Amino acid sequence: MGKLREINLEIGMPAAADAVKRLTFEVHNSKALKYTVVKIIHGYGSTGKGGKIRIAARERLQFLMTKGEIHGFIPGESFSIFDEQTRKAFTLCPDLRKDRDLERSNNGVTFIIL
Repeated sequence: MGKLREINLEIGMPAAADAVKRLTFEVHNSKALKYTVVKIIHGYGSTGKGGKIRIAARERLQFLMTKGEIHGFIPGESFSIFDEQTRKAFTLCPDLRKDRDLERSNNGVTFIIL
């Protein structure tokens, strides 16, 4: 079945542009390694500055989705058994049901469906 990978984009406190470059690399690398879902940790802007990495990462994911490079993504705040996209992702990667952020409304993470 599907494979889940977790990547922390906050390591080293990069600028948003550098985090987005790493995100793009990790999406392509994860696809090559046959992962089904990638969970990215990007933070939520707890410093009060709005979460620049989160905003830039989600904009990039939207772009990758329109190009057909990813199937979609689930913002952590929507990651719930009551969310249709989450339930579809469970069928692709059953390990998602065990993720610690399920039902936590964590806007510091995003799940990418490859």
